[in-house]
Amino acid sequence: MRPLDPRLLRRSRPVRRFLVATVLLGLVAAVAVVAQAWLLSATVVALVDGATPTSVAAALAGVLVARGVLAWAQATTGTRAAAAVKAGLRHDLVEAVLDQRRTGPAPSSARVATLLDTGLDALDGYVARFLPQVVLTALVPGAVVLTLLAVDPLSALIVVLTLPLVVTFLVLVGMVTRDRLDGRWTELQRLGRHFSDVLAGLTVLTGFGRDSGRGLREVGERHRRATMTSLRTAFLSSFVLELFSTLSVALVAVAAGLRLVTGDLDLATGLLVIVLAPEAYLPLRRLGTLFHDSTQGLAAADEALTLLDGEQRTGHLLVDGPAPVDVHDLVVVHPGRERPALELPDLTLRPGEFVAVTGPSGAGKSTLLAALLGFALPTSGSVRVGGLPVVELDPDAWRRQVAWVPQDPHLLAGTVSDNVRLGHPAASDQAVLAALADAGAADLAPGREVGEQGQALSAGERRRVAVARALLRVRDGGAWLVLMDEPTAGLDADRESTVLGTLCRLQESGDVTVLVVAHRAETVAAASRELRVDRPVEVVEPVPATEATP
Repeated sequence: MRPLDPRLLRRSRPVRRFLVATVLLGLVAAVAVVAQAWLLSATVVALVDGATPTSVAAALAGVLVARGVLAWAQATTGTRAAAAVKAGLRHDLVEAVLDQRRTGPAPSSARVATLLDTGLDALDGYVARFLPQVVLTALVPGAVVLTLLAVDPLSALIVVLTLPLVVTFLVLVGMVTRDRLDGRWTELQRLGRHFSDVLAGLTVLTGFGRDSGRGLREVGERHRRATMTSLRTAFLSSFVLELFSTLSVALVAVAAGLRLVTGDLDLATGLLVIVLAPEAYLPLRRLGTLFHDSTQGLAAADEALTLLDGEQRTGHLLVDGPAPVDVHDLVVVHPGRERPALELPDLTLRPGEFVAVTGPSGAGKSTLLAALLGFALPTSGSVRVGGLPVVELDPDAWRRQVAWVPQDPHLLAGTVSDNVRLGHPAASDQAVLAALADAGAADLAPGREVGEQGQALSAGERRRVAVARALLRVRDGGAWLVLMDEPTAGLDADRESTVLGTLCRLQESGDVTVLVVAHRAETVAAASRELRVDRPVEVVEPVPATEATP
């Protein structure tokens, strides 16, 4: 993420207002810096001359008070802006995650919790301190150089020549720091996910006598090492910036001092140069220090904005009714990975087909379903529906035409009926009962209470509720593309037969396309054809009845 990311400016009105106020305060602060140096040098000269600088000292005191008020104003507006930005991002993230969970794959709870809590809290350092310092770094050195140019061109030349050197080291240090702190943020997320997984499986781990804390300790140790590495980098980089800033100020001071001794420079100008020169480098030094404090916030904001931008990705094209689905030379590479998650040369799904997708774990079966939904963007190749690219379809309109059962279906706190109605909120009680029956869940009472993540239900019951939700979307919601990831996992033979019979009836209607990820032979046998996703991909056509062996 860049120091002033346009995505944050577009999304967050408090940041825009705060930047305007910061620029105005920065301009006043730059004038105050020059005025303070001039008044301070004038006061010292008056004292050396034996005069009583009452008015000048009073003006100097007023400037010092003004700078204090400016610092307070910046801190206050920065804190309020940071609180508003965090609240806005948290609200948008929660809404986006809830929408994603209703329509398809969503980030893990541990990832979202880490991002909403520790991650976005780090935006305090970015908004309240780093952004104002960026403005001051852009304004104060310029004001100092212009003042020095007016009173002592040689000192201005030295500052102009040394400032790029400090800026260069600031950029280099920033690049190293960003990499180190990005690694720390990654380890923090990994720690959160691991802790969530251990907590969720604590009962099973304890029952089998496994050490549930060993992996957590290992991940925690990696996070500790990443934190110490980032702190070491911060201290060393601060030392480098302090060293070069001090040497640059020393060059200006030595040049001014030598000319004071030889009489080529008067005392007032010499004092003004010596007092003012450090102010040109001070904003850069503070910017380097504050960059370390803001990097985790930058990383968290970058991830939050990426999630939100992905959720807001909109198209304008519409698909009207059942249409062929064509996949051509599809390659999907997940962010941060080098190896493709899916490589699929060609696939055509026609209305009225029941296709079973098989293959080893990790071959890309679930990624194929995500690509059809528009959640996984093609790295190369295309996915088209009725000749229109999925990435250019209106996402809400397209997903209303898809009935989706993920590998790990998410259930919300409420009743069984509430969770089934997520497929079609306006469905009647009779439609809900029919969907439960078609999903082999006629024994589940619609009014039965369900906890978050499907608590109080077994794995097979959660699966049947998710299948019923998808079937309701087809029967009453107008969906014509059914995507299911192992819909019969955890079901006994009778309920599996019920679900497969329902899917076959949907296929026989001629308007519904069914694509099912399957590991069980019964599901493959019920399909009209099989797609084996592996390297290479193989399409197995159904054997004609006249050629089938008895």
